[in-house]
Amino acid sequence: MAESRDDDSLYWVDPDERGIIPLDGLRISRSLRKTIRKGVFEVRCDTAFEEVVRGCAEATEDRKDTWINSEIFELYSKLFQMGFAHSIECWVYDELVGGLYGVSLQGAFFGESMFSRMTDASKVALIHLVSRLKISGFSLLDTQFVTDHLVSLGAQEISRDEYLKQLSKALNQNVTFYSGSDSSVLSASLETVIAQSKTQTS
Repeated sequence: MAESRDDDSLYWVDPDERGIIPLDGLRISRSLRKTIRKGVFEVRCDTAFEEVVRGCAEATEDRKDTWINSEIFELYSKLFQMGFAHSIECWVYDELVGGLYGVSLQGAFFGESMFSRMTDASKVALIHLVSRLKISGFSLLDTQFVTDHLVSLGAQEISRDEYLKQLSKALNQNVTFYSGSDSSVLSASLETVIAQSKTQTS
């Protein structure tokens, strides 16, 4: 991470408590289920990676600055070109309105950042990410930290020791992130994720 957009230095973070979303512990509200099933967003994968990173670096009312500086942008762009980084994107009439990006290594996916220019866009992107991770056979979705936004979707904190155990297991898996576009495969997995999720009333 960088301290700010204009800070040239990078530093590593190893928190005592780590944020994860259990792939079988997703929470989806009734209203969000309706949004997904109505097809409000066209969800794509890996078609606008750099645009997504730029969106994540935008200043918002809640976040005036960003930890994504120019070096991080370049490094993650290279990881994308190498096939390690991926983006999930929400589009409306060919306009990018939200999404997320992260890095996949074996059976672990490290969510880096998300953004939303339209209500529920980043949440829908995350649910589609979980769907792809389940298709692929991943076991760990690392969110690094937890926020109220992520907690509402099922994120929880675990100890560093427990995280390292889960990470070790995931890194021993021989799986590959599914970035395909087979609508039947994606639809079936998405419906399974929705059906298995915990329902919220909001």
